[in-house]
Amino acid sequence: MTVPKTAMVLAAGLGTRMRPLTDDRPKALVEVGGRALIDHVLDRLAEAGVTTAVVNVHWFADRLVNHLFDRQTPRILISDEREELLETGGGLKKAHPLLGDEPVFVANIDSVWMDRGDLPWAAELIRLWDPVKMDACLLLATREGAIGFEGDGDFFLADDGHLTFRGEAPSAPYAYMGVHITRPDYADGGPDGPFSLSPLWRASAAAGRLYGCVLDGDWMHVGDPQARDEAEARLAGE
Repeated sequence: MTVPKTAMVLAAGLGTRMRPLTDDRPKALVEVGGRALIDHVLDRLAEAGVTTAVVNVHWFADRLVNHLFDRQTPRILISDEREELLETGGGLKKAHPLLGDEPVFVANIDSVWMDRGDLPWAAELIRLWDPVKMDACLLLATREGAIGFEGDGDFFLADDGHLTFRGEAPSAPYAYMGVHITRPDYADGGPDGPFSLSPLWRASAAAGRLYGCVLDGDWMHVGDPQARDEAEARLAGE
């Protein structure tokens, strides 16, 4: 499988749980270990071979655009959501003309992670991805040991990579850690305006077309100021 050369970076959110750190900046520019969250993600995408990243903007959009202006790798294209925040599905749908027609990475900006094994984070995800039988292939993390994640888990994972949602189960062993591969037209059939990718994933899972694999590394979900402090401590080796 060829490495996706294009990525969609979801950076338009309001970051309400990160306040007061987002009172004067977008969540994407909150720093962890002296580096903005969005730069952590863009650096990892560049390492994986991504050459173009489409970044959606809304909250403090000008400040984020200015921050990204001088970035050389990957090349940055802006999907402007200043007029209306479109959520994950609506954001992907609006950005499709900028993404091209080949499979893309889609990445949140509230995850920081470090590889632990011999293979880099993207290798297993790319190896597993098959556009013939999959709608999306998600990178997961185990709940135990994750920093900043306090939920009950999202998915059960079959040996062949099939994903099923937790449903009525009290917990599930794996959480979505913020990166996946999909087709750039995956959200095109969604409604006009804001909508989430979650209903699309649920439909794909029901059809047996949602797959995933587990990160061999350490995942930090940087969703609030306390999680930011915990992630900084982990990066510092404390």
